[in-house]
Parts: sequence; structure tokens; C-alpha cells
Amino acid sequence: MTKENLDIKKTKEDILMQINDVGLIYQSKNGETEAVKNFKLKVKNGEFVSIVGPSGCGKTTMLSIMSGILPVTSGEVLLDGKNIKDTKKYIGYMFQRDELFEWRTVWQNIMLGLEIKKQVSQKQKDYANSLIEKYGLKDFVNKKPKELSGGMRQRVALIRTLVLEPQILLLDEPFSALDFQTRLSVCDDVASIIKNEHKTAILVTHDISEAISMADRVVVLTKRPATVKTEFDINLGNVTPLQKRENPEFSNLFNLIWKELDK
Repeated sequence: MTKENLDIKKTKEDILMQINDVGLIYQSKNGETEAVKNFKLKVKNGEFVSIVGPSGCGKTTMLSIMSGILPVTSGEVLLDGKNIKDTKKYIGYMFQRDELFEWRTVWQNIMLGLEIKKQVSQKQKDYANSLIEKYGLKDFVNKKPKELSGGMRQRVALIRTLVLEPQILLLDEPFSALDFQTRLSVCDDVASIIKNEHKTAILVTHDISEAISMADRVVVLTKRPATVKTEFDINLGNVTPLQKRENPEFSNLFNLIWKELDK
């Protein structure tokens, strides 16, 4: 049975990523610093999980661990049952800024990852073109990033990640550089694309409202050393992030999460 057939047989209840008792200790000339301790998390196939926590608790550190960039001191991270060090190529990472190259066109920026991995083929070009057309960038493929709005730049950055066909997307505060109004619009945009493409995603953010509106589940971390403190299932209907913010239950969830962060 091919990998494609296995992927088709997956259901939302499958565990795609599993973090088992992960710990991380930094070594420095001043001694040891425990950054992460007994971290446990399971993420289902097709799920969108938001992670929030106190400032400096290690949210971005955990994303680096999940991506395989940062090796752990103890425990393990599994993607589809395999150790993360063997599955890095199936992970997509979106940074705090869009990281587009200003001297390259939209098309050239989208193809960058494929070029680096030497995976440019007609099939991948066709897939990139389908995403470009589907998400409203067809008329902008020859434009430079400076000619795009902040929202469109993030769309380009997301499509650049999607053409690599990752199994899971890791989002490190990707909207933090945007103004509030643009941020609301882009949240809707990104959430829609991720849902339409049936991707699993983990978002790290300091914005509680953003965490609730984007996710199926919000995970709250403790102060450093980071571990999972509590989780909240988000059941606000099959609507956009902006529409979720209008749900009467939204403010109640916000207050519950805020209290957990404030303890």
C-alpha cells in the first residue's frame, strides 16, 4: 500500500503528532536551565491546536522541538508514529514574519523551498499554480512582495509552505507583524486555506482571542519550565475565526484562559 493510500485512510481521530514526556535542559557557563519539563501532547490528524502561555515560558522553543530543529534532553516527538528526526521533510514552518525575498517575484518566492530541496517538477509547478489560482494570487505572480498587502504576503508565505506538501504546519505567531484590522482578515484567510487543504496545524500565539478563534483546541502552558497546564476544547461552530469572536461563549472562554495564565 502506498503512502498516498495510507494518508487517504486516515481519519480525524488518528494521532498525527505525539509528544511523550519531552524535557529540554540548556547548558551554559552559568549552569543548567530547565526550559521544558514532562511535556505531553497529542494532536489529531486534521486538528488545529493553539498554544498559549506566559511570556518567556517556551512556546517557540516547543515549536522548534516539534519541527526537529532543537533536539530534546529527554522524551520523544513522533510524527505519524515515527521519530521527528526522520520526518522533518513532512513539517511546514511559518515564521513571525513572512520572510519573502523582495527581489524575487511572487512565483519565485513560492517556488523557493522546492528549489532548495531540488524538487521542482511539472507536477509541483501545476500544484503551485492550482493553489495560486484557488487563493486569488493569479494576477500577482509576477509582482514583487513590496507590491502586495500584508495579508497577501502572508498568503504567499503559506502557499510557499503548502507546495512542499507537509503533513503538519507549525505557525509561530505569523500575524504579529500585522495591524489589528489586517490581522483579523488574515486569520480568516489562513484558517480557510488550512481547512480547505485538510492540513493539521499548531499555532503559537500570545493573543488569547486569536488562539480561540483559530483553533479546535487551546493548550495552556505553565511558566518555565514549560509543561501543559490545561486544555480547552473550542466548540463555537463551523464558522470563520471572525464569526467565532461574535459567539456569546467566546468571552467566557477568553476569561477562563486568561485566569489560567494569570495563576
